[in-house]
Amino acid sequence: MDMQQMLRSMQKMQTQMQKSQESLRSQSFSSEAGGGAVKVTLDGNGALTELKIAPSAVDAGDVEALEDLLMAAFNEAIAKKDKAYQESVGAITKGLKIPGMPF
Repeated sequence: MDMQQMLRSMQKMQTQMQKSQESLRSQSFSSEAGGGAVKVTLDGNGALTELKIAPSAVDAGDVEALEDLLMAAFNEAIAKKDKAYQESVGAITKGLKIPGMPF
């Protein structure tokens, strides 16, 4: 592979990655915990865009249980977002180890 071909290949990969990242930013990632007692939704940047708490999940005597449900739902939504990112970028890089990439 000559240098020009390698540069074209890298530019194509960069363009594909930018399109993939734009697509991921437009997606949302939701997760529930406690059988739907708590639901969180994140945007593609990882910002919390929606939080739903069922009245049955609110117990003033057991705030820790609600906190645990919120953390579980939030962490699962983050994991979904990260997995989608890894799959998208992994399909483009086809297993290349690129410095600074989180996989």
